[in-house]
Amino acid sequence: MIQVENLHKSFGEDKVLKGIDIQFDHGKTNLIIGQSGSGKTVFLKCLLGLIKPTKGTIKYNQEAYSEMEEERQRDLRTEMGMVFQGGALFDSMTVFENVEFPLRMLTKRKKKDRRDRVEKVLKRVDLDNVEDKMPSEISGGMQKRVSIARAIINEPKYLFCDEPNSGLDPKTAIIIDNLIQEITHENDITTVINTHDMNSVLEIGENIVFLQKGVKAWQGDHTQIFKTDNKAVTDFVYSSDLFKKVRDAQLKGI
Repeated sequence: MIQVENLHKSFGEDKVLKGIDIQFDHGKTNLIIGQSGSGKTVFLKCLLGLIKPTKGTIKYNQEAYSEMEEERQRDLRTEMGMVFQGGALFDSMTVFENVEFPLRMLTKRKKKDRRDRVEKVLKRVDLDNVEDKMPSEISGGMQKRVSIARAIINEPKYLFCDEPNSGLDPKTAIIIDNLIQEITHENDITTVINTHDMNSVLEIGENIVFLQKGVKAWQGDHTQIFKTDNKAVTDFVYSSDLFKKVRDAQLKGI
């Protein structure tokens, strides 16, 4: 679980985050949505410890990050997995080496243990036959699955995803969404996804936070988002053709 209390972040006179209070529960896919400039990226970087908040507290399972000793902060970072927007795979490494990388850097596992773990995780993401290929030799969807495998290789308690469906076709995006949700449920992970993809909202939005100009303007799930009378939310959501069709179908009673 992650608790965010009165979070503020400013860059000089520019106030980006303005007193955000949110709780992200474990075992759920928690989505952050909002227009460009709403503060989503800065908020995610604060959660990851990459940016220090100007004010406020972020707690991981009741532990305040700002009150942790430096060694505990380092330990916490090993409990985090990250799926980057572009995948961020190492072009010079094979699929196996990319997934193994965190094990080599952050653990003292022996070679056989590392291999067994990598093979298990690759099988979980349906990639048990491409371990010797280079990233350039596999599709974009497969690259994203490699990125997910690498993010979960150390069995994280927290999984962060930045636009995980960026650049993917709708069918592949749904596969990635479902994979992330399945892994979240299976391992009881606290998963936070920064996305603009309305398909993701519809498919896996168990807890959705809508940010607007640095404040939490709305919070709910994928069923409640259709019923809200929050104009900022409806204007944002129904700018998507997919949601327009869903709304029209609902109005017609289909």
